[in-house]
Amino acid sequence: MEASTSIPSSAVRSWRTIFLTLRDEVQNSPTGSTVVQLLNNLIFSQSETLIAAIPNLPVHEVTSDAMFLLELVGPISNSRGDDDTRHALVQLSNLIHSFSHLISFKVTSSTWGLVLHTFGGMMEMFLGNGIAGIKRDSSDNISVTEATKHCLDTVRSLVDANQRTITLSDNVQLLNFLLKIVTLSHNIRKSSPWEIQTTVFTMMSEVFSRVGTSLPPDHWQSAVDAFRNTLDVLASKGPLMEGNVMDRFYTSLLHCLHLVLVNAKGSLQDHVAGFVAALRMFFGYGLTSKSQIVYKKEVRMTNITSESAGSSSGPYRPPHVRKQSQKGMQSKDSKLEFSHAASIGYMSSDSDFSDSDGSAKGIGNYRSSKIRVSAIVCIQDLCRSDPKLFTAQWTILLPSSDVLQARRYEANLMTCLLYDPYLKARIASASTLATMLEGPASVFLQVAEYKESTKLGSFTALSSSLGQILMQLHTGILYLIKHEKNSGFLTSLFKILTLLISCTPYSRMPDQLLPTVILNLHERIVEGFLSHNDQTGLLAVALSCLMDALSVSPSSLKVNEMFVIEISIGLKIEKTSSGLLSTLFYYSQPSTSSTVSLEALQVLKAVAHNYPNLMVLCWKQVSSIISEFLDPILEGSSRVGAVNSGHIVGTIREKVITNAIKLLDECLRAICGFKGTEDLSDDKLLNSPFTYDYIKVKTISSAPSYGLESQPVANGDHPAGSEQWCEAIEKQLSSTLFHTSPMVRAASITCFAGITSTIFFSLPEDKQDQIITYSISAALDDDVPSVRSAACRAIGVIACFPQAFMSVETLCKFINAAEVNSNHPLVSVRIAASWALANLCDSVRHCIDRFTPSSSSVDLKDCTKMVSLLIDCSLRLTRDGDKIKANAVRALGNLSRFVPCSTQDFHISVETGRCLTSTSFLQLMWEDFSWLERMVHAFLSCVTTGNVKVRWNVCHALSNLFLNETLKLEDTDWGPSVFSILLLLLRDSSNFKIRIQAAAALAAPATILDYGKSYSDVVQGVEHTLENLGSDQMFAPSSFKYRVALEKQLTSTMLHVVGVASGTCHHPVHDFLIKKALFLEEWLRGLCSSVMNEEFEGEHDATWNQKKEVINRAIESLVKVYEGRNHPVMAERFRMLVDKLQECPLPQI
Repeated sequence: MEASTSIPSSAVRSWRTIFLTLRDEVQNSPTGSTVVQLLNNLIFSQSETLIAAIPNLPVHEVTSDAMFLLELVGPISNSRGDDDTRHALVQLSNLIHSFSHLISFKVTSSTWGLVLHTFGGMMEMFLGNGIAGIKRDSSDNISVTEATKHCLDTVRSLVDANQRTITLSDNVQLLNFLLKIVTLSHNIRKSSPWEIQTTVFTMMSEVFSRVGTSLPPDHWQSAVDAFRNTLDVLASKGPLMEGNVMDRFYTSLLHCLHLVLVNAKGSLQDHVAGFVAALRMFFGYGLTSKSQIVYKKEVRMTNITSESAGSSSGPYRPPHVRKQSQKGMQSKDSKLEFSHAASIGYMSSDSDFSDSDGSAKGIGNYRSSKIRVSAIVCIQDLCRSDPKLFTAQWTILLPSSDVLQARRYEANLMTCLLYDPYLKARIASASTLATMLEGPASVFLQVAEYKESTKLGSFTALSSSLGQILMQLHTGILYLIKHEKNSGFLTSLFKILTLLISCTPYSRMPDQLLPTVILNLHERIVEGFLSHNDQTGLLAVALSCLMDALSVSPSSLKVNEMFVIEISIGLKIEKTSSGLLSTLFYYSQPSTSSTVSLEALQVLKAVAHNYPNLMVLCWKQVSSIISEFLDPILEGSSRVGAVNSGHIVGTIREKVITNAIKLLDECLRAICGFKGTEDLSDDKLLNSPFTYDYIKVKTISSAPSYGLESQPVANGDHPAGSEQWCEAIEKQLSSTLFHTSPMVRAASITCFAGITSTIFFSLPEDKQDQIITYSISAALDDDVPSVRSAACRAIGVIACFPQAFMSVETLCKFINAAEVNSNHPLVSVRIAASWALANLCDSVRHCIDRFTPSSSSVDLKDCTKMVSLLIDCSLRLTRDGDKIKANAVRALGNLSRFVPCSTQDFHISVETGRCLTSTSFLQLMWEDFSWLERMVHAFLSCVTTGNVKVRWNVCHALSNLFLNETLKLEDTDWGPSVFSILLLLLRDSSNFKIRIQAAAALAAPATILDYGKSYSDVVQGVEHTLENLGSDQMFAPSSFKYRVALEKQLTSTMLHVVGVASGTCHHPVHDFLIKKALFLEEWLRGLCSSVMNEEFEGEHDATWNQKKEVINRAIESLVKVYEGRNHPVMAERFRMLVDKLQECPLPQI
């Protein structure tokens, strides 16, 4: 017993004696050679004794002595050193490594820095100086490599033991240490650096996993540079080396790169191309062996089937059971079974490896597949870090030809997607491709166009390359969708195709491409899906993808022809029907799954929207299916299990009925030719001959696309759609308007927002009354906000019908409903109510215009009350949110056009006997004229607080205000402020549409008196903007398409303000026009030339003559100004322009 305890005690005494002696010997700062000699004599010669003593020593003592050794060799580790020094450092690293296996060192930030500094010096000696000078096959080569590994292993054990105390700065020091080793390892020539780098990148991965989000940007950039250098070195060595060691190295390298990329702290602009080129080498890693069947297309597709079958047949077998079966079964089938089992499943963690144990070949295949997956994931990371920058890599990563031909040495994402034998690699490729198609790709790919390869010259434009790529993507994805059996992977393929459809400019591609996509999807839907469990889900996904294809705008003539041919043959609502419409009607039936019928109804709605000419031919089938959904038996069953938690949560059946009503709505709009809200305005601003042909036509998203056919043709005495509307009201809407589901009621009311005035007034009076009554009742009495909002929308549409002005009573009811909902607490309701109010304000003016001196005084009183109510309500809404504020400003603009500003002109109008306007009739009973000042203050406030749409509406409202017959701008105090705001918007706004409307408003005052004291400012502001328009760079890219329209409007405004210049004696205005005479002369000469050259454009005589008249008026005004200020030469030059314009003949049409 005494003997056994004496050994540890002796070792402890020896430990302490050795370190006391060493400390005494080094007190006088010995040289490097002396330190090496002391270490050899005192430490290395008794290393076994020291190691034996560790278990019996306190941790802090061992840690202190070990740190003392590292501190002692610190100076010599940073020198070049000789063989003895290097040998001593090798021994020390091995000794410290042994210590770390026996005890968990507790380090502080200071000791941590000491360890990394000393080990860093050792690494530099080992890898930087030592190995390069060692002969090949030297035993020192192996010992130095092992010492390097021991240093790394020691550092890693220190990290593991001190994870809770290690700080961010400690991690930063560790990262710098590891990056230094990565750089040094590139110097190794005589031995393999891969194992060392494997350890280094694994440790770097751990650093980024711990503190990747907190690392300083400069250290992140250093890591990126290190990876770029490492991958460049790999690329420079040609084809990738393979083997177990390389498998581990590539795995650690790519995993660490993934962590670096997802924790990006800066731009990768300088590295993306290099990373992509290097990562692409891994796409075929492990697949170059002749035994691989990956590059045989026919066998590859069989493998997909067998994988799926293997994944769904037989019970799960744990790894140890599989090992036993593999030992007893050496058949080919058992090997194939393992191969498929190893490849099934989605991308997962390293734990998959333990669940795929098998033969060494199988493990190797798994590792190589994991490397391919990691490389593809890194490509995805690069795309996500900067999608816009990554678009430059499309031509490298995607094929431009022969996508279905496997390329062993030119692997790309599509070869991985099509031919990789492991499902995880294919799914990773699918995910990466989906990422590439998201975001900026939809804009970037709009330049793509397809050209036959025979038409391409020696240089291929980017647009043509992208067109070729899109064609190959379509070919590959459609091929996979046709043959793939794995449900999870098939879902990913449908997602890719959906994104591809949204990104492809089909109008610039072959005409048959979109029909091919639609027909392939239809074929896959008819074929069905093998797995019964996934049948409904995959069918719904496929239908959703088909909806996107049929929603492509502009509509395809080929697709339209395809539908017309099917309808002409006859629709058969059968599952196995060869016609697409027949299939859609089949799956839309209530008897199919609710999920499937929901998607099928949405597909039919897309057909109705994009191909509206078909709906009159399919109306019978559409009406029949919708009526089936409203069957009382089905309705009763649909309400079972409804959820009500205080919110609108409907059953799946209610959602299906809602979509059925939306299909009905779209069909009715298509049949009756709905194109949006009917415009009542007689805007005088559109009368300018220079701007009439540049007025942008609004695109209404709720209106069907009528690009492929002419207007609907009326049948008999009734316009197209009248019969269908009557049927819809009687059979479907009469019940759904009172449905228990708010979603259904809202969809039903929305139908009324798609009716046209022609159809509305062709309906029997009882049907008209029903529509009006239902809309008003829903707006006032329904408790659900979505229904109220839909009702307000319908009211706003019907209010714009010209015939609606016939009834003051109906207008009053509409206004009351809109005003009540403008106070609703929910924003969405107030938005719809304010939109309806703005439309009603214009309707009221037209209603009053109908009055005659013999009209009812009751109606006039009612109109006066309506106008007063509308003003108060609109002013209140200008203090609401921007969307509501924009409508409120539009409403005030419509009112300001005709509401009296004073009473002084009324008696003159009566005496002269001219036709009375709406303004004149209102003057009969109007008393409160304070509205004008309040309205102007609201406009000025909205300009400063509102968004772009609000400011545009303010400009338009001011245009209407200037056209008010009773307004005397020269007498107002706020006139200069209004003109200043308009000039500010004209000069400084980055939105061209606002500048266009501001310029139009500045041209609205008819005479120079209407400009008041602001005329000089207006002339100078408009001239300055026109002169500098060519050099103006202050605009948003989206506004560039409006540049020509702005130039046209500025031309019209400048001609107008110059045309009235001779009517003033204001000398500053004349002085300015004299100063700008040279610019005005050149501008007018160019304008005259453009007008004279328009004879080749075939414009109408009236418009051409109007342009001449406007230009003549402006030039004559300038001539008078110059003559009046005694500038005859200048006046003569302008008079020559008039003569030249008068000599111009009429255009030849």
